[in-house]
Amino acid sequence: MPVLHPRLLEITEQIIQRSVVSRNKYLDFIHRQQAAMSLKHLSCANVAHAMVTLPNEQQKKWLETYAPSSAELNKPVNVGIITAYNDMLSAHKPYEHYPEIIRQQLALLNASAQVAGGVPAMCDGITQGQPGMELSLFSRDVIAQATGVALSHSVFNGVICLGICDKIVPGLLIGALRFGHLPVLFLPSGPMPSGLSHSKKAELRKQQVQGNVTSRQLLAAEHQCYHTQGTCTFYGTANTNQLMLEFMGLHLPGASFVNPDSSEREQFNQTALVCLIESIRTTPKILGEWINEKALVNAIVGILATGGSTNHTIHLLAIAKAAGIQLTWDDFQQLSEITPLLARIYPNGTADVNEFHQAGGVRFIQQELLSAGLLHADVMNWLKPELKNFSPNLDIVRPVAQAFSDQGGLRILKGNLGQCVVKVSALNKNYWQFQAPAKIFISQEAILQAYQQGLLSQDCVIVLRFQGPRANGMPELHKLVPIITVLMDKGHRIALLTDGRLSGASGKILAAIHCSPEAIAGGPLAQLQDGDKIELNIETGQLNVLLDDAIWKKRIPMTQSMLEMEQWGYGRELFECFRSQVSSADEGATVFRFDA
Repeated sequence: MPVLHPRLLEITEQIIQRSVVSRNKYLDFIHRQQAAMSLKHLSCANVAHAMVTLPNEQQKKWLETYAPSSAELNKPVNVGIITAYNDMLSAHKPYEHYPEIIRQQLALLNASAQVAGGVPAMCDGITQGQPGMELSLFSRDVIAQATGVALSHSVFNGVICLGICDKIVPGLLIGALRFGHLPVLFLPSGPMPSGLSHSKKAELRKQQVQGNVTSRQLLAAEHQCYHTQGTCTFYGTANTNQLMLEFMGLHLPGASFVNPDSSEREQFNQTALVCLIESIRTTPKILGEWINEKALVNAIVGILATGGSTNHTIHLLAIAKAAGIQLTWDDFQQLSEITPLLARIYPNGTADVNEFHQAGGVRFIQQELLSAGLLHADVMNWLKPELKNFSPNLDIVRPVAQAFSDQGGLRILKGNLGQCVVKVSALNKNYWQFQAPAKIFISQEAILQAYQQGLLSQDCVIVLRFQGPRANGMPELHKLVPIITVLMDKGHRIALLTDGRLSGASGKILAAIHCSPEAIAGGPLAQLQDGDKIELNIETGQLNVLLDDAIWKKRIPMTQSMLEMEQWGYGRELFECFRSQVSSADEGATVFRFDA
């Protein structure tokens, strides 16, 4: 067993020490819940309601083994399914028939399964640039609540979560962690087979911005790229979720990027179900104990080593909080300093996730990080990753000794403009030290209009403020990517500075995102004016406006009363309570205040 990297041990230990009070409260909470919510505490009426939909043979087993007065209940195994199935999301369409498949497979294992509940699942690809995107981040906490409702019936020995995409996996995990006395397993559905390459699609998007490609032509290209069931094949938040789950031990090793409807996918699902039932019947691997500080460190290292989505700098903080763990952006920064970049996956390279998987994928990356002492091996759940006699495609994945970079794919910048996240895995080194005057905006539409008028054809920092969770739900800002890349291709040095999100889509753009505190909460972005010179320095970790302190302190910030922000329509009015209660991005952008 390789010796663990000393800094990995130090960073893990500092998280453990920082979290000792809240983590102990959480563990005490789930252990008390484990005792209070066991099946032997159910009344006869509870049991009758719970088992009525089961097949007759399984109902008979419940009747034969259940006794309210029994000190030790020889209980049947019953697994709750939480499903994010819907017909709109290509990634979730394969889940339509999963419950019946699971029920049939578990029946062979002398166990039963019930769909305990469904959770909403929206698609950022459909809502990007639209008002509905302002509900996207908040849907994560709604999903957590819906998961809690489903599991409140307390008739399950374990849980299977069916979810893939952006806010769905974090929401399922946050909700399930509040029932952390149960074993939990996620079943992925896998990516769609490769279609038109994302690089070609991105080039057509740029050409449309310039008026060289019609909407009809672009639509045909988009359809060739997103052409069937399965996750989108670029390495955005959805696929980063899958890698994260593998690194936390909640998927079988190698399961994430196997296509739907393949024999390999079927075998992975069958093996996962066997592992779950065996765990329940022997020594249950309960979720609340499994998702500990080491598991979170593994998840961060995996994301850093592959250039994963920046959204996880928000989601992992919220997930950690649900488990009583105090995670910070500084932990990401410190881990990035010791984690080599071992993968190039679009938008940080040309390969999609199918090509990544064929090149060795998650198992290869895990093996390399384990051998370098950069993962906690005791978190690798169920089965160990193993690739024998394998030659990786070095254009896509690299061993540690030949890493694309000796540091990971994210940086945290700090200064008099607060703190922010920068994705650097595809960023040209020429952009690591950047200074330019600010161009201030409060909407994506205003930036598009300024581009069309030629007002952005110069070196500048495009500042898009009032896009944080309290302002408008912190939407993704994908609409800006083609505009900025066109300007860069024309030779202009352009950066984006915002309190909004850009997930994994930034690619070669210098995008300083998730600025905290956000402008609407009095953050320093609200004090900026057109022409202010801004410094973004990845080498030194600086995020500053280059103004005399006396002048800066006298600045009157723009306030909410000065804004014309539309927060009604498209369901946005239903989420006013979320906007008023949500924490900042550097605290997980969550409405939940977990004391345990």
